[in-house]
Formats: sequence, structure tokens, C-alpha cells
Amino acid sequence: MTDGKKNLQDRSVTTEIDADACIGCGLCVPVCPKETLGLNDGKAAVIGTESLGCDHCAAACPVDAIRVTAVDAALSHFQTFAADTRWIAHGRFDTAALVNLMGSRRSCRNFSGRPVGRSLLEDLVHVGVTAPSGTNCQPWTFTILPDRDAVDRLGRRVGDFFRQTNRMAENRWLRTGLKLVGRPELDAYYRLHYPTVKMGLAAWDRGERDLLFHGATAVIVVSADDDASCPSEDAMLATGNMLLAAHAMGLGSCLIGFVIEAMRRQRSIVRMLGIPDHETPYAVIALGWPDETYQRVAGRKAALIRYAPSGNAS
Repeated sequence: MTDGKKNLQDRSVTTEIDADACIGCGLCVPVCPKETLGLNDGKAAVIGTESLGCDHCAAACPVDAIRVTAVDAALSHFQTFAADTRWIAHGRFDTAALVNLMGSRRSCRNFSGRPVGRSLLEDLVHVGVTAPSGTNCQPWTFTILPDRDAVDRLGRRVGDFFRQTNRMAENRWLRTGLKLVGRPELDAYYRLHYPTVKMGLAAWDRGERDLLFHGATAVIVVSADDDASCPSEDAMLATGNMLLAAHAMGLGSCLIGFVIEAMRRQRSIVRMLGIPDHETPYAVIALGWPDETYQRVAGRKAALIRYAPSGNAS
């Protein structure tokens, strides 16, 4: 991870065209979202002053005549498997297999003590950045806790936060007073989460089962730069990619919302991980080798589906 702040608004053109190799097919022109490219004397040429650095033009070129230097080629290479860089055309992937992967990935709450190699964790990050992002600004950052010691250190800080929160929640007058002035969060916490958190903290103190990270041996915190147009959405799209990839790699995963809540309310926890103040964490992914198996995919609760009124509706 780098601590340097990205320039999310950088629209510099870094597109390079090999005029000798270009065959003038024009396939790069319509896929460019900023109209950076056009045809000049039968060859592709840079005609615009801005670029998203999306690499669509290079991906569309049939003769490999285009290079976008803003793209980090290292992110397309993986240490634990060989990636296929051929594009899968629309409708050419096995939908049933995709849905089976999505349904098979479940939140894992039983991990073995086996450590996760750093190469796997880094490959998960590389998978995460294949996600879309608003205006292709790619504002995400990834903070890796690579071993159980690092996970325990975070767990202790989060535990301290919830001990303090529980002490506040036990004060009935404080809960009632805050609720009367339009701040019902503490009262809702007491009703919905206090007993479970109290039990989890007691188990942690006794050295029993870890009810926060469930014994996971690694964690990845997915954050995004606050200057992004939709940082939370971008971070969660990357997170979704990583959850599916983790299952395909043989890992179990679980999103830990209690840690995000603690980070949101106590910035010192975020700073402890080296995450700068201009970034906000949106997902904490517990990772490890699973110690659980299933016979079939689990069902889901009923979904609310609606259709918006058509344009000619009264």
C-alpha cells in the first residue's frame, strides 16, 4: 500500500499509438468514453486533450498498436495462477457456472489456523481492481493484515471501542436522553447488539472463540479516497470481486461490519493501520482457510422486485 494521495481528477492523455502497426480499422474510436482518439489520414491518432486512462482502446485494438502508459501492467499479473487475458464476448460465459460460484460463496465463520500466503492476498487485491469505478478514477486502497498477530491487534482495539460503547449503553438515562433529542442510535444498539457484543467480549477475554473475526488468519481493509465521486460504491464493487475470487482460490471470507462501525466512530483505529485521513474504510474482509463444508447452495429471503412506471403512464 502507498500512503501517497492519488490525483483522482487527472485526465492526462497517456495514450501512445504505433502508427506503423496501426491498420486504421477505427475500432478504438467508438469505445473511447472521452473521445480522445480519432482517425487521421487513415490511422488512429490522439485528437482529444483528456483521457480516463481506461485502456478500452488498447483492449479493442486487433494489432496491439495502442498503449496507455497510465495503466499499471503489474496489476494484470498474478502470482498464484495464470490469468487468461483474452476477452470473453457478451453471452459467451457459462451463466449457470457464474451463478453457482456466487451462490456457493458464503460468509465463513469457521476458519482453520492455517496462515494465508501473501501472494494470495496480493492476488486478491489484483482481482479487486478489475471492478468498475465512477469515471474510472479507481479510488480504492487496500490495507493487508497478513497474519493472526496483526488481526489480533486490530481486534483488541475494536474490542476496547465496544467495551466503552457497552458501558454507555448500560446507562438507561443516557440512552433515553439521547433518544429524546433525536439520537436513538445508542438505544437501538442496546436493543439489537449489546447482548451479543457483551458475550463476544467475554469470550475474547477468556481466550475462547473469536466471535469478531471467527479465527481468520488475515484481513484486508478496502478503503477509498474521499475525493471520489462515489467512493463507497467503488470500494464495495471491488470487495464483491474479492469475495468471489477468494472462494475460487479455496479461501473462506466474511465481511466484518462491527469493525467498520468502530472505525467510523473512532478514527484512531483507522490511523493505527496507517490509513490516512483522506481515505475512508468501507469493508473489512476476514480471510482464511475454511473449516466448514456444505452440500448445496443456501437459499435467500424473498426479494422485493418492482418496475418503474413507463414514460406514458398517467
